Amino acid sequence: MKLAARLAEITPSLTLAIDSKAKAMKRDGVDVISFSVGEPDFDTPAHIRSAAEAALEAGKTRYGPVAGEPQLREAIAHKLQTDNNLCYGPDSILVTNGGKHSLFNLMLVLIDPGDEVIIPAPYWVSYPEMVKLAGGTPVIVPTTIDSGFKISPEQLRQVITPKTKLFVLNSPSNPTGMVYSPDEVRALAEVIVEHDIWVVSDEIYEKILYDGAEHLSIGAVGPDAYDRTIVSSGFAKTYAMTGWRVGFLAGPPEIIKAASKIQGHSTSNVCTFAQYGAIAAYEQPQDCVTEMVQAFAERRQVVLEYLNAIPGFTCPRPDGAFYVFPSIHKTGMKSLDFCESLLETKQVAAVPGIAFGADDCIRLSYATSLDNIRQGMERLADFVQALL
Repeated sequence: MKLAARLAEITPSLTLAIDSKAKAMKRDGVDVISFSVGEPDFDTPAHIRSAAEAALEAGKTRYGPVAGEPQLREAIAHKLQTDNNLCYGPDSILVTNGGKHSLFNLMLVLIDPGDEVIIPAPYWVSYPEMVKLAGGTPVIVPTTIDSGFKISPEQLRQVITPKTKLFVLNSPSNPTGMVYSPDEVRALAEVIVEHDIWVVSDEIYEKILYDGAEHLSIGAVGPDAYDRTIVSSGFAKTYAMTGWRVGFLAGPPEIIKAASKIQGHSTSNVCTFAQYGAIAAYEQPQDCVTEMVQAFAERRQVVLEYLNAIPGFTCPRPDGAFYVFPSIHKTGMKSLDFCESLLETKQVAAVPGIAFGADDCIRLSYATSLDNIRQGMERLADFVQALL
């Protein structure tokens, strides 16, 4: 069978591949500790579940508007106005099947064959693949541990060409956990405005911050930056709603209208009763978020203490999300070999940095219990000490 040529351009997700292998080992009775998938281990908060249950009882089980339930679009617009200083109205919001879907819709709407999309590395695994599926060209800009895994305004300016259509900004970051400071965001916004390109700001981890780190949406820098900004986000990480698949895209009405047209011919509306859970997430008290972030902060500290004690490991201190991205350079191993051997010999699942464009690093998610973290880190330390 001859499949579409576009498939040859796409790399399967290594994060999902590692997780699948780890789960298969667990099913076979192997004691696997997984740091592979970015999924909070908390239950979805009770008030969100209750809102979805109430929606079911009220018959909210039928087709809804493609762009989302009006009350949810209003709640998202209110949240963006009050939390992020972004003056989007409901007509500037598209509710999508998770944050990933919002980005995919955007790429199909904005990118033509030959258009270039600038993506700093390390990057979330799906950014380049979405660009390729839309016919565009990913332009990968490497960053380093010394720079905090952040792209500088000078680097951004140097790679912009007449073909550049879009810059992808992710802060807090998956996979590194780094957070651009407000001044750094403002400096990048100057370049965006200077060269009149679009920027999509992936803000899915915006509420998961530590040590006084501050999130500034690039669209809030000023009117000129706002006019060139599209925001992608969702409920999965902040509210432990990964399986609910509710995200959103916010931007100029013409882009949202076009993305709605794409969605109307692909998935139609997002699960109706799940949207009522999302409404409760935004409209009810945020104590659940504070509690989860406090737990992540404690876990982050434990992970860093273990990693900093491993000879040959270098790990920047993340300011957000729930990942660490240590360098394995001194082990002499490439990231895929390292992770495969770690899983097979110590039954610890990590994600190779090559999936994120950084083959000398691995990603560890600390969205798991402290007991798992301690056991897994001890196994990792034993593994590395045997290599050195």
